[in-house]
Amino acid sequence: MKPITHQVPYHAQWESPELVPGILAGTALAVDDPLWALSGAADQEEYEYWSWRLCGVACLRMALDYWWGVSPPAVRLAEECLEAGAYVRHPDGRLDGLIHAPFAAYVERRWGLSAEAVSPLPTERIRAELADGRLVMLSVHPSIRTLDPDPPRPGGHLVLAVGATDGELLIHNPSGFPGGSQSFAPVPWAALPRYYADRGIVLGGPSGS
Repeated sequence: MKPITHQVPYHAQWESPELVPGILAGTALAVDDPLWALSGAADQEEYEYWSWRLCGVACLRMALDYWWGVSPPAVRLAEECLEAGAYVRHPDGRLDGLIHAPFAAYVERRWGLSAEAVSPLPTERIRAELADGRLVMLSVHPSIRTLDPDPPRPGGHLVLAVGATDGELLIHNPSGFPGGSQSFAPVPWAALPRYYADRGIVLGGPSGS
């Protein structure tokens, strides 16, 4: 196939992408992110709560930046998704989501992009959608950031597919590591099934492209 690379701006699910390794390792705290206020959170504790749950919102911010040139504050988008039923927050603080179908409906209604929740979503369709100018949010295991040879299960985290070659899928990973697995990170097609839960959300531009 002809190589495809969509020049999509990158956004992490934390406001300071360089802090991601430390936050994930527990050597840094999200509440200490100096850029936390850019998220739109009311305080650092609210930012910390949401930041671990913003992978899908980060993917949306990237798509909005790509097609509309805007990247609304992450926590504000998360609150809109909560109102739209794409998240369900329980009294004890547990959060269900991102729930694909109501999220796709929200994206179309609120942002004027085309959005389709697809399951199953085979790799051949991912290639085809990218070739047709669309972006694809994929449900993968978070260990895709290091290409862990033995993830415990597929799914649980959302990344944005932004390009492809014959041998590799290119992803923007909201919880990837700087300089390696954050933006345009290559994932061999042969390795993808270890992480990929065979479902996702296909996003298209304002014209449906």
